[in-house]
Amino acid sequence: MPQILENISLKSFNTFGVEAKAKWFVEINSVDDLILLFSNDKWKTIDRLVVGGGSNMLFTQDFDGLVIRMNIKGIHHRVESEDVFVKAGGGEVWNDLVQYNVNKGFAGMENLSLIPGSVGASPIQNIGAYGVELKDVFYSCDAFNIETNEITTYTNSDCKFDYRDSIFKNELKGKVIITSVTYKLFTQPSLNTTYGAISSELQNRGIVNPTIKDVSDVVSHIRVSKLPDPSTIGNAGSFFKNPVVSKDTFQNIQSIFPDTVHYCLPNNTVKLAAGWLIEQCGWKGKKIGEAGTWKNQALVLVNYGNATGTDIYDISSAIIKDVKDKFGVVLEREVNII
Repeated sequence: MPQILENISLKSFNTFGVEAKAKWFVEINSVDDLILLFSNDKWKTIDRLVVGGGSNMLFTQDFDGLVIRMNIKGIHHRVESEDVFVKAGGGEVWNDLVQYNVNKGFAGMENLSLIPGSVGASPIQNIGAYGVELKDVFYSCDAFNIETNEITTYTNSDCKFDYRDSIFKNELKGKVIITSVTYKLFTQPSLNTTYGAISSELQNRGIVNPTIKDVSDVVSHIRVSKLPDPSTIGNAGSFFKNPVVSKDTFQNIQSIFPDTVHYCLPNNTVKLAAGWLIEQCGWKGKKIGEAGTWKNQALVLVNYGNATGTDIYDISSAIIKDVKDKFGVVLEREVNII
């Protein structure tokens, strides 16, 4: 039976580095640990929170329930012609998996380099960056059903992936725990270098025919230049989703703000850059007490020292109000508020 701890500080288990306590805490290292844990019906009926890297959550209060830290490890792959199927434990660090694949020449994840978090969280959020989303490389995942104590496999289509969304944030929320994920990658790369500053940075480096390692290195460089390291300054990466609006709404905004940063999507919709909207409202690099926004990227909220979760949440609320007042667009938090 995995050891249940009581009254545990969660400060080291969230990348914001804010203080909060868990009434109960357990670390899971295998599927058997989950089976044993939930053989006690007590843990099926109380509030539960599953954490991996703790990179997509903001604690605004103590958690009066059971925090389950997933630590199932292991990475294995099999090659079938030009396809590669890579299976990783839910507790693996996401970027460790990316580098595993880059080093072996398995293409598809290189644009997702240096995203904080764990493998198990990747399908929940349908993580994405630089023109690639998790759904583009996701094959299937195994998840433990808390009610039945059984493992169920979910395919790509089962997961109902959408922008930073999936079935695990909706119908299956609180009902299953992802134990492993299988990704479909490729031995023959089809590189995506058109998004953001990738192509210009490759050009700066004199790289004409980039490899997947070149793309991974450039993406990592860009992220480091824009985003603070959570080990030194508490943050959860992008705090807000990039809002998607109708073409008519965008044209109305553009008529007033001609330089609006945007990306055209299908179905007459347009994705706006949340960071740009926030910056136009004067929030880039702004600090209130021990909390604020990052100097190089307004989309990132940070804990400069001993900020509370409430301090950070209050700033996010002020940003939402300012963006709505200026642009008529309502930002949605990407980070899970607890």
